[in-house]
Amino acid sequence: MFQGSKTIKELNYGAFPFDPAKIDFVFLTHAHTDHAGLMPKLIKLGFEGRIYTTAGTQGLLTYMLPDSAYIQEMEVDRLNRRNRQRGKAVVEPVYNHVHVEQCLSQIHTVDYGGWLEIGQLRARFWNAGHILGAASIELEVPTGDPAPSVLRLLFSGDIGPDHKLFHPDPEAPHNVDYLICESTYGGRSRVDVSPSKRRALLANEINDAMKAGGALIIPAFAVERTQELLLDLSYLLSSGDIPCLPVFLDSPLAIKVTSVFAEHADDLEDVAARIAPFGHSSFHFTETVEESKAIARFSGGVIIVAASGMCDAGRIRHHLKNHLWRPQSTVLLVGYQAEGTLGRLLEQGTKKVKIQGEEIEVRARIRTLDTYSGHADGDSLVEWVRERQPVNQGIFLTHGGTAALKAMREELIAQKLLSKRLMIPALDDEFDLTSIEEGPQQDKGARRLDPAVVDKPDWHNDLAQLTLDIRASLDKVSTDKKRTAILKDLRQALGRG
Repeated sequence: MFQGSKTIKELNYGAFPFDPAKIDFVFLTHAHTDHAGLMPKLIKLGFEGRIYTTAGTQGLLTYMLPDSAYIQEMEVDRLNRRNRQRGKAVVEPVYNHVHVEQCLSQIHTVDYGGWLEIGQLRARFWNAGHILGAASIELEVPTGDPAPSVLRLLFSGDIGPDHKLFHPDPEAPHNVDYLICESTYGGRSRVDVSPSKRRALLANEINDAMKAGGALIIPAFAVERTQELLLDLSYLLSSGDIPCLPVFLDSPLAIKVTSVFAEHADDLEDVAARIAPFGHSSFHFTETVEESKAIARFSGGVIIVAASGMCDAGRIRHHLKNHLWRPQSTVLLVGYQAEGTLGRLLEQGTKKVKIQGEEIEVRARIRTLDTYSGHADGDSLVEWVRERQPVNQGIFLTHGGTAALKAMREELIAQKLLSKRLMIPALDDEFDLTSIEEGPQQDKGARRLDPAVVDKPDWHNDLAQLTLDIRASLDKVSTDKKRTAILKDLRQALGRG
């Protein structure tokens, strides 16, 4: 599912660049929305095959996909009310609960490490160390020319960092023909921190926020990030490193996902020996709308953890509306913020934002803590590629912004990890991998979007900022007569467009 600017998210509503009815089966690396969020749409448009993934991923999707369908239906309902008022055509949700139920019924689970045989094709799932159930996927595909030739592919999925909370270090095979590797943090290095150091950094942020006299608002992804925070908060509360204060988890999805983590506690590192690792007495899980609204009575002395992690949807937006204008409040960003999202705007220091149509002055302290990332940094990704050597035919770099992809490509070249070919495919590129001697043949067909706009703010972002700038400028003008003249000039400029 596409995330980011409105231009990017509109792709979720359009047609796939292929016919889902012609797909035989799907291999799914993990449950994060940017990887799994459009699976019910495959079913909606005719896919009838099996979806192969791990049991951990299946458990998460049991809650995540129904939640996603609910969001689609509610957002489209609000949009259609506005469209009717404006005389515009109504739109359909990306998918609904019926498609989700069918999607879940088509999932078949596989274990890490064992070969899955589907006809002559073989697949093997490796623990990627990213989130619960995440996998890198190895494929052996018979080409039949010359018989019995086999093409070996490895899809990284999303790679976790070494020594990540809950999970072992990433594993994967070497000596493949083609490697398709994520590049989310290409070119970026992080200082490795121990669990105790990470908790100390979190404690410092919490204590500083409480000294400021306000609330601490933490936008957090419902899967993995929330559970990591709860575990560390439990340690800090129990040790006395932070004061005893209420912690609200205000995300129905995160609450349900936490129950999946509790069920798999014996499979997770760092938590098996602890009793009820997500159940400290200071934790308050707010599932209903009424419970969520009641949190607003607290102006300070609380921690509020809510989804979404990029501040683009969900209950976090209500808490931000309630606290961004308060100079004593603190917003702590603990995850990746995609270009064009509200979280990225806050990270970049924007002084005014629009939330649900309302202008909000940003007076709260905006802080970032980069020690909870579920992704390997640039150095670790390069090392992961090194450990996959030899890669006999080519490396595809994917899943990263333009700067990250370019930086990772340059580092692989500098480290002489080129393989025969090193490629950065653009959105909707197609490659035929069966020509071993000539290499992958690229088909540059029709594109849904110009690649140059894929990971940049769009005109919707520019318009939102312009309206804020116009209001701020008009407030500084001394008379209504001058304001009227300025607005007249603006209308004339728009007319010339």
